[in-house]
Amino acid sequence: MDRGTVGSANRGRLRVEVRTEGPSEVVTPAGELDHHTAELLRAPLENALEQGRARLVVDCSHLEFCDSTGLNVLLGARLRAEAAGGGVHLAGMLPVVARVFEITGAEAVFTVHDSVEAALAE
Repeated sequence: MDRGTVGSANRGRLRVEVRTEGPSEVVTPAGELDHHTAELLRAPLENALEQGRARLVVDCSHLEFCDSTGLNVLLGARLRAEAAGGGVHLAGMLPVVARVFEITGAEAVFTVHDSVEAALAE
């Protein structure tokens, strides 16, 4: 039975919206990013890169959870974006998600902004 708990197979726990803002592709995951939902974020990030959109802004303000699989999706996108001359900018991280980046040291390899507006203005 799915009770919406971490690790459940309910793919509805993550929604991803994508929009273009100038030279940036803004990707907004909302919900829980984990082993079961990571592909829902990986696909639009890869699609943006395939379309030549190498500056990715990930609006984390609605991301409630991120495990190591989700972190790996973002790290992989960062490597591909940088290889294409762009980068991945993380914006508006909630404390619970920011803590994962802090513990793993991943915060040091991403450009982190307080808001999407700040990321777009850079």
